Amino acid sequence: MQVRFDDIKHAHTKIKSYIHRTPVLTSRILNSIAGARLFFKCENFQKSGAFKFRGAMNAVLSLSEEDARTGVITHSSGNHAGALALAAKTRNIPAFIVMPENASEVKEAAVRDYGGRIIHCGLTLASREEVADKVLKDSGGTLIHPYNDERIIAGQGTAALELVEEVGTLDAILAPVSGGGLLSGTVLAAKGFDENIRVYGCEPEQADDAYRSFQAGKLIPAESPDSIADGLRASLGDKTFQIIKKEVDGIFLVSERQIIEAMRLIWERMKIIVEPSGAASFAALLLSRPELSGKRIGIILSGGNVDLSSLPF
Repeated sequence: MQVRFDDIKHAHTKIKSYIHRTPVLTSRILNSIAGARLFFKCENFQKSGAFKFRGAMNAVLSLSEEDARTGVITHSSGNHAGALALAAKTRNIPAFIVMPENASEVKEAAVRDYGGRIIHCGLTLASREEVADKVLKDSGGTLIHPYNDERIIAGQGTAALELVEEVGTLDAILAPVSGGGLLSGTVLAAKGFDENIRVYGCEPEQADDAYRSFQAGKLIPAESPDSIADGLRASLGDKTFQIIKKEVDGIFLVSERQIIEAMRLIWERMKIIVEPSGAASFAALLLSRPELSGKRIGIILSGGNVDLSSLPF
């Protein structure tokens, strides 16, 4: 099933009483640095600390009563893990979260605080999927993939839906890209409003599978991604890639230095906490982008879940 603009509007109607309608902030100083007029959609203020709660809540609310009783399962080392645990708690159903044994203690603590049941796995994607399949068979629950799921894509698109509703037509929107749920939802929402809005993904140079896939026109999995932006290390899914390949206008690569600089500028100038993955979309504007100069640009700050004991500055 192809996700449509109507699916995003329907998802928003379904989840809006459960999520935060996050603020849109501006900064004259960051406008000057970017050479454009920027509108920051602050998903770092979303429940569970990231945009992921939108898709997780939409997926959980989409379950029938019969399916909901046996709970939900996912594999994730990051924000989707906490988001799904919280969404399941909101509906009072079980959540089984498969996490690698080296997952962040902060993110594991969040899953437990939200009532999720953590099952550890090895460090490879194959191990995650193998353990998740076993949990799926044992529990009889429903698998909610972190990004390669139409319910997730539609839910994530509601952030851009709110952004355009609030600030009016934009020339472009920039969003981080990892598995592609946020970017694919963003582009469908933006172009549902106005097909002339340009939408760009922003990705670390050291985790560049989306860029390589976009350029080649075929899905190329990540090869040993290693970026400070730990939320941007996943490979695109087949469903998200089909949308991105068809609808997105380009992928910008950003260096580790640019991510750290962007993160620090946002902390210092806007006085808000964003994680490295969340800063990637602004990082793309720290290099000259003639096609965006002087334009009205939406920036999705995707999350703010930071381990304060290991800041990069």
